[in-house]
Amino acid sequence: MLTISGKTHGKFCDGVSRRDFLRIGGLAMGGLSLPELLKAEAEAKAGRSFKSVIMIYLCGAPPHQDMYDLKMDAPLEIRGPYKPIKTAVPGIHISEHAPRLAKIMDKLVPIRSMYGSPNGAHDSFICYTGKPPPPNGGAAPVGRLSDPPSFGSVISKLKGQADPAVPSFVGLAPKAGHPPYGSPGHPGYCGNTHAAFRPNGAGVEDLQLNGITLDRLEDRRSLLTGFDKFRRELDASGLVGSMDAFNQQALNVLTSSKLLTALDLSKETVKTRERYGKGQTQNYGDGAPLNLEHFLMARRLVEAGARVVTLNFGRWDFHDNNYPQLLKHLPLFDQGMSALVEDLHERGLDKDVAVVAWGEFGRTPIVNKDGGRDHWPRVGGALLAGGGFRTGQVIGATDKLGGEPTERPVHFGEVFASLYRFMGIDTVKTTLNDLTGRPQYLVDGWSPMPELV
Repeated sequence: MLTISGKTHGKFCDGVSRRDFLRIGGLAMGGLSLPELLKAEAEAKAGRSFKSVIMIYLCGAPPHQDMYDLKMDAPLEIRGPYKPIKTAVPGIHISEHAPRLAKIMDKLVPIRSMYGSPNGAHDSFICYTGKPPPPNGGAAPVGRLSDPPSFGSVISKLKGQADPAVPSFVGLAPKAGHPPYGSPGHPGYCGNTHAAFRPNGAGVEDLQLNGITLDRLEDRRSLLTGFDKFRRELDASGLVGSMDAFNQQALNVLTSSKLLTALDLSKETVKTRERYGKGQTQNYGDGAPLNLEHFLMARRLVEAGARVVTLNFGRWDFHDNNYPQLLKHLPLFDQGMSALVEDLHERGLDKDVAVVAWGEFGRTPIVNKDGGRDHWPRVGGALLAGGGFRTGQVIGATDKLGGEPTERPVHFGEVFASLYRFMGIDTVKTTLNDLTGRPQYLVDGWSPMPELV
């Protein structure tokens, strides 16, 4: 719990004064009155009032034909050495190295016919926007303000914060050797106010006041407000308004321990932490870490009030040694994803939290001379869960080689349209203005997937 010192006017048993207790509470709740606080509490008891999405980016694109779409009738150089196993849903088979996911297939939706990557270039952009990356834009270490925004930034702008003390959009993305592998999704023309909060490294330390008293914090805010009023009269760019939003968000986070508590995995039981596991905290090559604790952190964040959490996992670009590298990735993903989905169901969050896991494209049907699979933008795979979706079904199919979609091709944009609908946003009517003031649709003409309803 965050403790802030201040003037004493009668203290509670924990040493915090009544005056400071009320002031901290008011700040943390954005200045709500007591009746508003009581109303909010009553609404909270009545049930969760917001939806959340967890997006898992499998950096570098996993081999779909070795995970959800095994081709046992294909030649050895295509089908590989892995065997399919039965799942909880009769007729659905997946890799033998994903036994935990097989056991909860009734709670999952494998998509075997994903497409949409325009050229097979590595970029997280399409996984976070549903749109092909703009030329020389999405792959940049810092996205351009003229680019289309990521799903998390759109939700942040349109929906705001579900809890004033918790950022609407949180990105569990590390710094990576290949910048798109470390991107949580860029804000684009939504503006930096709606960029992902990234609680890694120094970001966590910045959540603590570190000796600054509540009175000093109030004095600084008053002084800053005075300067901003003066600057606002001179500023025609809107920058000061953006800074005001930053300041308010920072103040709400600083005056509540809720975000820090959500990031503190020690609050979980040993049994829960063991179920998720630890994985590997170091980056895998130039990609992201195989960090299983991020799956648990994602669940804690959406439970605390985050609307969108993105999670970057591993480095699946197996141009060589596909099978040995997959055995380092798939069993860990199997553990983390299954633990997350089961946990959401057990906590009654399966209808309020949607989960999607995917890479930017698929892999070649034929294994190359180095034992790897190369880029294959024609078709790939994805895995959906939660969201109140109709689970326990496979969507789409590929040919006998796993190289072309033969039934129900699914574009990234269709999944995004489905996720926006889940969040209560009509993609037919809703637009956002780009930097030129022109309205832009959230998805490029795609409709939500009827199979999920």
